[in-house]
Amino acid sequence: MIKILANDGIDAAGKKIFDAAGFTVSTDKVPQEKLAEALKNFDAILVRSATTVRTDVIDACPNLKVIGRAGVGMDNIDVKYARDKGLAVINTPAASSQSVAELVFAHLFTGVRMLYDANRNMPACSTKETFDKLKKSYSAGIELKGKTIGIIGAGQIGKCVAAIAVGLGMNVLFHRLNNEDVVVDMDFHPALGQKKITLTFKCVSFTKLLIESDFITMHVPFPKGSAPVIGKKELDLMKNGVGIVNTARGGVISEVDLIEALNSGKVAFAGIDVFEGEPLINQTLCTHPKVTLSPHIGGSTKEAQERIGIELAEKVVEYFTKK
Repeated sequence: MIKILANDGIDAAGKKIFDAAGFTVSTDKVPQEKLAEALKNFDAILVRSATTVRTDVIDACPNLKVIGRAGVGMDNIDVKYARDKGLAVINTPAASSQSVAELVFAHLFTGVRMLYDANRNMPACSTKETFDKLKKSYSAGIELKGKTIGIIGAGQIGKCVAAIAVGLGMNVLFHRLNNEDVVVDMDFHPALGQKKITLTFKCVSFTKLLIESDFITMHVPFPKGSAPVIGKKELDLMKNGVGIVNTARGGVISEVDLIEALNSGKVAFAGIDVFEGEPLINQTLCTHPKVTLSPHIGGSTKEAQERIGIELAEKVVEYFTKK
């Protein structure tokens, strides 16, 4: 019997697929320091971002055949090493993309209408005078329509961001390392008479994107220990009043340099879902009046978790069935 450790949990829909295949699934959380020992009793491990599967764990578990990542990024897994040792490494690149993309726009809408600050100040608004004062303060918001969004990274999430942006009437700039064109399929409501259209975007240089974008959103992998993709040099190239969103990985943007740019007004606002330290340890960022925060929940919607559970379970079952 195939035994699976879903160390960071799995949606009920995914577990149902494993049950139907006759696999045994444990969702009992194993602490990181005890993982290598516990995995000797399992054929596969499924993780999210909380659990890491490094070389020491892989070497300690010669019985392990599959490592599954419930999500897109696999920087918490030593992928090449695992595959070189003959393990299958599986992820779910498309399942959570829409949810992450929608969170990007939750932060953008919050930023352009200054809801991050209004929400903090409204509880103290007890008189008509204070109400009118706040109303005046927040009457200088802007629309997203007609503005340019720079998308750094052109994976499934970046493409979903582009589709939403086009629907809002925004201009889209992509940058990706290989500079290949980005093809985005957009679904439309049948009432519009067209179910799907395909758009092709030419990639621009990193510098051009930084200079010309009104808003910038990050969608790139970020191996631990790498230098920030966005630091002071990159921030200095951006438009005055740019808005920045990071739902990719903590460290992609230097938090110290970002705070400095927020304080100077170079950056109008930032929406941050991922942090250099989790739990959040930069209290200046945590309490900054121009920042909206979310606790690493990009793919944490009911729909995404169900899709992730189903896709991952189907791939793992297929691997063991065909083996």
